This record gives sequence, C-alpha cells and structure tokens, in this order.
Amino acid sequence: MLQKIDHLGIAVKSLEAAIAHYEQVMGLTCEQIEEIESQKVRTAFFEVGQTHIELLEPTSEDSPLAKFLEKNGEGIHHVAYYTDDIEAQLKKAQEAGCKLINTEPVTGAGGKRIAFLHPKSTNGVLTEFCTKDG
Repeated sequence: MLQKIDHLGIAVKSLEAAIAHYEQVMGLTCEQIEEIESQKVRTAFFEVGQTHIELLEPTSEDSPLAKFLEKNGEGIHHVAYYTDDIEAQLKKAQEAGCKLINTEPVTGAGGKRIAFLHPKSTNGVLTEFCTKDG
C-alpha cells in the first residue's frame, strides 16, 4: 500500500529565506508556492529525485505549525508516505493502535488527499499519508 516517501516537510520561519537557501546552497529550483488556508500554512516544493522537500511557513500565530516552531524551532516537521489507498492505510494504522490526527483525508498542497498520524503513536515522528487528488 505504501509506495514511496513522497516528501519531507520542513518547518521554517521565513519561506523566502528558506527558498533562497535551497536554491543558492543546494542548487534546487522551487517548483511551486502555495497557501493552504485550511492548514494555515504556505508551502514551497523542491524535487529531489522521486522525493520532494516541502518547506512550511505558518500563516497564523495560532496554527499548529506556529506552535511547532515555537516549541522545536526550524527543522524536520513530518515524513509523508505516498499510498495508493489512503483510507485502507488509515484503517490499518488505527487497527494497529495508532492515534489518528485525521480520521478522514483532507485536502493538502497540490490538491493531494492527506491524513496525519499522531507522533506519540509513531516513535515521535509526525507521519503523513498522502495520495493523488480525488
């Protein structure tokens, strides 16, 4: 059911500064910038092979990402796994005792359907399942 690591989410305070770093230091090209109002974030994506780097900047002081940055500082926020059946993957995780943040998929960046598992259930790593839209 899991196909690959889709992307690594990295929390940043300034999307513009982080984009400049990834372009100038890493030699990558920003593919797209998008605001996801429902998640209270702006994102920027970079392709590295078959995986992406997703930079995340909070758009509101009360967003979960802003709280993460306040507590942890900048750095890796989550690991996202691509699945061909997100509902079955969520069911399997729940049956295995994982605490789900999203019991149903929601719309994320790029129109993908996403759902998160609570890090207390996944060895301290916020885990995302994602799949193509609709």
